[in-house]
Amino acid sequence: MRAAALIFAFVLTLACYLSFRAQINARTSEPPSVETAELENSPGPVPAKIDFGTQIRPIFHSGCQPCHFNGGTMYQRLPFDRPETIKTLGTKLFTRIKDENESRLIREFLAQ
Repeated sequence: MRAAALIFAFVLTLACYLSFRAQINARTSEPPSVETAELENSPGPVPAKIDFGTQIRPIFHSGCQPCHFNGGTMYQRLPFDRPETIKTLGTKLFTRIKDENESRLIREFLAQ
């Protein structure tokens, strides 16, 4: 019986000590700096600029090449090898672009 009481007292003392230490550590720890808070709340890396020639033009060349590129029947009205045409048409282009990754890339290009 006496051994059980000693074990109980030891466990109770240990629990009180650990609780006390946790409170002391919580009080003495420094709050995060403003710089740390800014880094945690930043939206992430700035996306790279979308290049028309290497990223956008190939999308249109693969699907629109017969008509909207040099020599095609619609080239004079809507030349898809020019960034100005793509920016002028804007979201109207999405009626033909079905791939979500390609649409996202075009949206990013239009937004810059």
